[in-house]
Amino acid sequence: MLAGAWSTLVTVPAALTGRSRHPKEATSPVSDRSHAQSAADDQPWSGHEPGSRAYRRILLGLFCAGVATFAQLYSFQAILPEVSHALGTDEASTALTVSAVTLGIAISVIPWSSFADHIGRVPAMVCSISAASVLALSAIAFDSIGPIVVFRLLEGCALGGVPAIAIAYLNEEVSRRAAAKASAIYVAGTSIGGLSGRIISGPVTELTGSWKLGVLAVVLVCVTAAIVFVSVIPRSRGFVPLRRRPTNLLPDARVFVQVRRHLRNPRTLVLFLNGFLLMGSFVAVYNYLGFRLTQPPYDLPQTIVSLLFLAYLVGTLSSSMAGSFVGRWGRHHVLAASTAMMLAGALITLFSSIWAILAGLLLFTAGFFAAHAIASGWVGAIALQGRAQAGSLYNLFYYAGSSLLGWFAGLALRWMWWPGVALVAAAALGIALIVSYRVLGRDATRNDGPSATAATPASDD
Repeated sequence: MLAGAWSTLVTVPAALTGRSRHPKEATSPVSDRSHAQSAADDQPWSGHEPGSRAYRRILLGLFCAGVATFAQLYSFQAILPEVSHALGTDEASTALTVSAVTLGIAISVIPWSSFADHIGRVPAMVCSISAASVLALSAIAFDSIGPIVVFRLLEGCALGGVPAIAIAYLNEEVSRRAAAKASAIYVAGTSIGGLSGRIISGPVTELTGSWKLGVLAVVLVCVTAAIVFVSVIPRSRGFVPLRRRPTNLLPDARVFVQVRRHLRNPRTLVLFLNGFLLMGSFVAVYNYLGFRLTQPPYDLPQTIVSLLFLAYLVGTLSSSMAGSFVGRWGRHHVLAASTAMMLAGALITLFSSIWAILAGLLLFTAGFFAAHAIASGWVGAIALQGRAQAGSLYNLFYYAGSSLLGWFAGLALRWMWWPGVALVAAAALGIALIVSYRVLGRDATRNDGPSATAATPASDD
């Protein structure tokens, strides 16, 4: 995202934060201090074009940033049964190791974006990835669930810098016609990262008998990806940081005006709710599938269970395909169809056959990535003002859903075993379908502008 949704776009933050150099963003009033910028600021910056060396470096750098962020995020998910056994904790408590890190991301995206406005996009992302790696190593130093959850929360706060900034940086640094494709590369990096975090930690844990070594292996991969990111990512040319010290990282009153505007807009509010429900159901299924498959009647080894997370790869394909479908059928219909795919996939996992479970997981995962790509991009299209705040709100709802529904589904697992998890996911997705149809379906043919493609490989309605 995922993919992820500051993602959705700090393309016009000039009036609220730092100064962007894209020509279409120059209509916002600029304070007197902007005149102190270099003469280059007066020249429109159209972004790096495909084929250029800087463009290729941006794609590689953001791909590695996606890997480094989301591999750490999900390093515990595939080994939750092993962690539960080693620490003597129940399923819901153990799942807090995932919920805590996503909660940290949710609460940190706005401070990170403000920090980036002061020191620049690239330095902020470097700080984010570096701090997260240190905290990830600290988390595995403990043998009780409490300190681990605390450090995972702090790790999430550090990781929040990448989804809060990455696509804002991308939108400002590449040409508009290339933004959708470039964004798809970043989303692919997030899905590959999420996949690697799962399929590395599981086999290493089973091979060594230590969940800590499984997580450590993921951290080493993340550190490698982070080094590549720092080495190749170009400096910002499409954004000028504010020329004052970042003594106050909290947003000013004008930011809260934009936040209130988006929360009072039914269309953006419904898309925020979609992020909450889609991500919440997605994490619920992936959190607890391992508990089901490592126990009778399946009794699958940890390595085999981890390989089932290869279903995550279909997200790389479906998020890219969503754009072409939007050009033909429109955002609303593709979002509804993708959510319906998730719902059908969740229900199919109720069957006892391992092949049915795998088929349901594939359908569920493909639907999630397509729906998330459309919803996050649509937010940026609707929010013609304050896109930065709209993107951060989507991110906040998105990761809050992961934290809350991901934890609550653990209680449902204790009460009803797997049917409880599937029903929690199905109920969330049913609500998303109904609310989206009632609000977004009224103006499904509305043209929300070209900027939406910057956050997702989707063209206009």
